[in-house]
Amino acid sequence: MSLLKVAIQSAGYEKKKEIIQNINFTIKKGELVGLIGPNGAGKSTTIKSLLGLMEFLDGEISYINDINYSYLPERPIFYDELTLWEHLDFVAAVEGLEEKVFKEKANTLLDKYKLSEHAHENPTKYSKGMQQKAMLVLAMITNPLLYIIDEPFMGLDPNAMKLFLESIEMERNRGAGILMSTHVLDTAEKICDRFLMIHDGHLVAKGTIEDIRRQCQLPNGSLYDCFHMLAEGAENEK
Repeated sequence: MSLLKVAIQSAGYEKKKEIIQNINFTIKKGELVGLIGPNGAGKSTTIKSLLGLMEFLDGEISYINDINYSYLPERPIFYDELTLWEHLDFVAAVEGLEEKVFKEKANTLLDKYKLSEHAHENPTKYSKGMQQKAMLVLAMITNPLLYIIDEPFMGLDPNAMKLFLESIEMERNRGAGILMSTHVLDTAEKICDRFLMIHDGHLVAKGTIEDIRRQCQLPNGSLYDCFHMLAEGAENEK
């Protein structure tokens, strides 16, 4: 079942000044799709298009009926005057979560990410790694059916990264779909079901790692090898 269907003909901040063109893909229940590309390729524009933040968009973005999704930005964002617990309480109120269920879920996540002792502190004062973990807790509190994640590994130490990977695997097993933008290609190759490779605003390849290897004619190539071959090929075609 497709949780999200994307058919973007073009999108940008102004009409006739498109940043991305011909971006088409789906996200299904329980799958993790990696959004891959260099800086400036159009990954952020693609994500902003999904979130309805682009001023100009020609195409169609369709979410399954009544889906709830969570967005994890590349850089953590918090309200200056709220503690982490108050952030969680605010999200619960907006989403209409039952108080007992909310508190049980919140305490479980805070304990799992070792943030229980800091729940009543202002997250703007946290370390970078703690802020990333706080954002994950806020994203997971509503049990979303779809995650849109932008560069999740920034600021995470190895233990926190392991915990994050275990968490998203648990969410996938629950049936959640995940679109994850990342530059960490070796990790992406190990955990993603499919890939979307964007270069210069265009989708230059998509599919499983086997699909990508066939397109590149690199039967034993790594995701890193394939990406650079496709990127160089796109540059040469200009």
